[in-house]
Order: sequence, then structure tokens, then C-alpha cells
Amino acid sequence: MEITIFKENETSVVAIEGRVDTVTAPELESAVKHLINMGASVVFECEKLEYISSAGLRVVLATHKQLTACAGKFAIRHLSREVKSVFDITGFSKILNIEE
Repeated sequence: MEITIFKENETSVVAIEGRVDTVTAPELESAVKHLINMGASVVFECEKLEYISSAGLRVVLATHKQLTACAGKFAIRHLSREVKSVFDITGFSKILNIEE
């Protein structure tokens, strides 16, 4: 997995490439921790995300909950059909802001 963080106006974009699974999820969690503490507006750019496991979903949900609690904003964008189906099956599509 590769993570690149950059700014788009006032939003921090976390571009994720590859697989988020049990091995790589802690790295993603660590990468976004300081953004959450700032109460920032965060977008997970998932155009190159190939796979997400339950460990990755846990990081996504925790990021959403923590940002919401401190008045931050969270969105996910550009999910592949395969990854989008995981979000649909788990019900995450109903609670998260998913952008095309």
C-alpha cells in the first residue's frame, strides 16, 4: 500500500493505492491520526485502491466517527466497482459520504 497526503484548498486528501488489509491498515490509521486531531476536512481518494478488508473498513469508520465528533468532515471518492460493492454490502455506503 502507498499513501500520499496532499492539500486541495482546505481539504486534506489521503490518496490510497494498493491494498488495505490487516497488515497495512495500521499504517493508514497512523497516517491520518494527525489530520483527525486537527479536526480537518479529510477525503480518502480511492481511485487506485484495489482491495479493502475488515481491518481497513475499521480504519475508515473510526476516521469518520472521530472527525464527525470534532466537527471535521470526511468523504471517500472514486471507489472501484469491487471496493464499492464491499461498502454496499457492509452498509457503509449508507453512513459515509461517498463521492463519484
